[in-house]
Amino acid sequence: MRQIGIEPAEIFTPNIDESPHKRESPRAHALRLATAKLAACQREAFVIAADTVVAAGARILPKAETGGDARNCLSLLSGRRHRVYTAVAIRAPNGKQAARNVLSVVGFARLSPQQIETYLATGEWAQKAGGYAIQGAAAAFINFLSGSYSGVVGLPLYETYSLLSGLGYR
Repeated sequence: MRQIGIEPAEIFTPNIDESPHKRESPRAHALRLATAKLAACQREAFVIAADTVVAAGARILPKAETGGDARNCLSLLSGRRHRVYTAVAIRAPNGKQAARNVLSVVGFARLSPQQIETYLATGEWAQKAGGYAIQGAAAAFINFLSGSYSGVVGLPLYETYSLLSGLGYR
């Protein structure tokens, strides 16, 4: 947010169940979680909520909790392209809401077991969708990106700014 000149007054982390529903698409999952986070934060202000989902085909990859989770994700993503869906939902003080889902396609180089282990040692993978952070050391693995870099990081800035403007934020 600071990158686009907006200083958040508060950062709130809602406690919601982020488990995918049966047969839920990655796109729908991202949007459902962003809107659930928005609903969980009742403030009379502009409220922004977002969620990022990494998908290999129709498979939703987890937010890595353990090194094993991250290793599995990185092994699956190695040498292939995958989709990243980042949904952002915003509510204005007057109660009006808007949401948008942003798709990016990311390509990973083929990773050796040593590269994966070296990345795991950074700890950057923790709590990251798909077990990696594009804004960190994993940038060395990215050989293709189509879409929103900031969306892959976790908040699509162009779309967020557009939604805020449409809801009257000045």
